[in-house]
Amino acid sequence: MASISVLIGVLVIVVVGAICFWAIEKFANDRRLANLLKLLVVLVCLGAIVQRLLALTY
Repeated sequence: MASISVLIGVLVIVVVGAICFWAIEKFANDRRLANLLKLLVVLVCLGAIVQRLLALTY
């Protein structure tokens, strides 16, 4: 049961990250700023996914 909850959480994180990527592409005018924001989104999403997976091990 816990693995299903973690899987759903990871999927939600991926969907939210994809929506953030879309919003950055649509609304960021400066290319360097857009790249930095995308990098920030990737790092936050990876951190959240790792946190979910580590919670599964304990």
